[in-house]
Amino acid sequence: MSSRNSPHHKLNLYVVDDDEAVRRSLMMLLFASGQPVQAFASGEAFLEALDPQQPGCVILDLRMGQGLLSGLEVFERLLGLHSPLVVLFLSGHGEIAMAIEAVKKGAFDWVVKPNTAELLAKLPQALDAAQARADALTRWRLLTPREREVARHVALGRPNKEVARMLDPPCSPRSVESHRAHLFAKLDFANDNELGRWLQHHAWLQD
Repeated sequence: MSSRNSPHHKLNLYVVDDDEAVRRSLMMLLFASGQPVQAFASGEAFLEALDPQQPGCVILDLRMGQGLLSGLEVFERLLGLHSPLVVLFLSGHGEIAMAIEAVKKGAFDWVVKPNTAELLAKLPQALDAAQARADALTRWRLLTPREREVARHVALGRPNKEVARMLDPPCSPRSVESHRAHLFAKLDFANDNELGRWLQHHAWLQD
C-alpha cells in the first residue's frame, strides 16, 4: 500500500480500540505501510471527532471496555447517520458470531485479533470499497436535489406520469423526462435497472 502510488492515500483511515497496546501496534504497522491513520481510545471519542459524511475506513474493535460504547453500537450509529465509512471489525475468538452478524448488516469484514497479517491482507480490499463509496458520493453530489428525488423513484421502475404525481411539488411528465435524462447523463447510466442496482448497492446515500 505505497502512499506514493496508492489511490487510497487521501482516504481517511481510523483505528478505534480501547487497548493502548493494540492501538500503538496497529498505528506503527499502518504507518510503516504508508497509510495515514488516526487512532481513538473509545467509540465516543471517535464519533465526536468524526465527520460522518466523509468516506474512509475504520478498523473497529468489536468489544470495548466496561462503560464504553461497544464496536457494534458505534457501527449502528454509523448506519443511522448513513455514513459512507467502511467498517472492518476486530473481534475476539468468542465474538465471531457477532462479527458475522455485523457483516450481514453491512460491515465490510472482520479479523480475529491479533492476526495482523490477515488484517493487512484485507485492508486494501476495504480501502478499495471505501474508494468506491467516495466515487459514488462524488457522482451523487453532481445531481440537483430534484434530480435525486426523481432518481429514487425512477430506480424503482416507476413511469414518468407516476413520478410526476409523487414529487413534492408535483410536476409534468415532460419535466420528469428531462430530469431523468440529466441524471442519467451525470451518473453515466443507460437505463433504470443500472440506476436501481447502483442505488441499492449504495443504500447509505442520502437525499
